[in-house]
Amino acid sequence: MTLKIDKAVRNGSTVISLMGRFEVGHIQELENLLGLQATGSVVLDLQEVRLADREAVKFLARCEAGGVRLENCPAYIREWVRKEKP
Repeated sequence: MTLKIDKAVRNGSTVISLMGRFEVGHIQELENLLGLQATGSVVLDLQEVRLADREAVKFLARCEAGGVRLENCPAYIREWVRKEKP
């Protein structure tokens, strides 16, 4: 399964929803998308993420440390992000 990315605006925040399998190969696309969101708050909605590899989790940890909010994060990913925070 590949990763599907949807973008929407909700309550003044840009919400980027990820669905499927999040792997290292998707990081560049998300970095580019996040780079375009220079103003306002950004939320990554992870409710539909089924699998994530280590590099993807490290990326999520960096995002959160940089102010991106992780929403609907599965428990196993949340714990892993906590351990990977820079």
